[in-house]
Amino acid sequence: MFLKKFKLPRLAHNWVSALGGVIAGITALTMTFLYIVGGFATETNPYLGILIYMVMPPVLLVGLLLIPIGMYRRRRQIRMTGGEAYPAWPYIDLNRRSHRNGTLIFLLGSFLFLILAAIGSYEGYHFSESVTFCGTVCHEVMKPEHVAYQNSPHARVACVSCHVGPGADWFAKSKLSGAYQVYAVIANTYPNPIPTPIKNLRPAQETCEQCHWPEKFFGAQQRQYNHFMYNEQNTPWPINMLIKTGGGDPKTGQTAGIHWHMNIGVKVEYIARDKHRQDIPWLRVMDLRTGRVTVYQDSNNLLSDEEIRNAEMRIMDCMDCHNRPSHIFRSPDLAVDLALLTDRIDHTIPEIKRVAVESMILEYSSEDEAIKEIANHITSFYRSDYPEIYKERREVIERTILATQEAFAQNIFPEMGVRWSEYPDNIGHFISPGCMRCHAGNHVSEDGLTITRDCNTCHAILSQGSGERAQVATSQEGLRFEHPEDIDEAWLEMGCFECHTGTAP
Repeated sequence: MFLKKFKLPRLAHNWVSALGGVIAGITALTMTFLYIVGGFATETNPYLGILIYMVMPPVLLVGLLLIPIGMYRRRRQIRMTGGEAYPAWPYIDLNRRSHRNGTLIFLLGSFLFLILAAIGSYEGYHFSESVTFCGTVCHEVMKPEHVAYQNSPHARVACVSCHVGPGADWFAKSKLSGAYQVYAVIANTYPNPIPTPIKNLRPAQETCEQCHWPEKFFGAQQRQYNHFMYNEQNTPWPINMLIKTGGGDPKTGQTAGIHWHMNIGVKVEYIARDKHRQDIPWLRVMDLRTGRVTVYQDSNNLLSDEEIRNAEMRIMDCMDCHNRPSHIFRSPDLAVDLALLTDRIDHTIPEIKRVAVESMILEYSSEDEAIKEIANHITSFYRSDYPEIYKERREVIERTILATQEAFAQNIFPEMGVRWSEYPDNIGHFISPGCMRCHAGNHVSEDGLTITRDCNTCHAILSQGSGERAQVATSQEGLRFEHPEDIDEAWLEMGCFECHTGTAP
């Protein structure tokens, strides 16, 4: 009885409008149901978010558009066949039941659509800005970055805080860039591995410095670097340092230390020859208080005047040193050191440092192959070289294998070609040039000034070594560095990174 009284305008009686109504109705109900399900879910599913906020809204809109399109087509058909005449423009006559019903449906539908659009837009915006969306939607492509991010000091900082930052302009830029990235994934044209540094990354002053306020940096920080030697005893060799962080604010007089480089008291510009910015043959330093400008060039790697004119000039900022703040791919050497320090690998197993590192540095075609071969490599070594230890401490060795596999899975990703060597870390100068890009003692100005190579400029050693070889500083100058292996004075003439490559010697 209700259906007989409930009439719609005659123009709505066509298959296109009916199809649009069915599509819109089913989509709206499905979106509502999935939104409720997602609200009660204990785990976030990125693909559910994509379906609700990115796939279904366009489908809903298409369904709604089909309704007036079908009515327009029906009106044209009636006019062409000489049927009932309709006004040139749509009109509403509330004295007619069909028009009242149509108006009611339109108003209720518009109200529900606006509610869904408001909720969907809000939730869609936040979903597209979430770590889940950034890290897990394109699973294979972004897996290395997402895994490294989860194990980084910034694991609780959203990706967009650094990659987008506040403001509408960079939000729009990021969405346009993201549209191309989606295309690259679909078309399988993305680079492998993903290249760095990111060319269109927002300046650090507009992102990092929202939390890290360089004008307030001063003093020094104590830090201990824990290394284990490649001998049978896996001898620990900690180096406890006082890092002279310093500051760059001339108002407080803290224009010293490592953060002297910040663009507060001085402005540093440089030219790099390579895409990773590891080869820096030219730089210019401007003292912002006096206006004095000094140009330094690498005496062993001079640029011509034409190369300087045509080169891309970059202003140094946080990211030139802190270039891996959230996506840290540790070398096998450092990853195993960390596992030994935290007892995930038992340092009492003879030669475990060397064997674990050797198992990680081999070239594997996939993570599954790596997991299998790491277990085979470590097991085979102890079965053949230490059969008694393997027999007596088999459970410990198996836990060691699991820890080595975990270290591999967190830092090396064969499918994407991601290895520590592809992503140099500019903090320090252990396995990458880092500080030594400019502080190797080769950069000289026209008036004979040389950028210092003195170790004590940036840090002082408070203690080093272990056991009978342990040393503790007795003065503010700190200790003179002692290499754990006897290499005479070779370390004075070369950088650590020239020998230390992140693998076993």
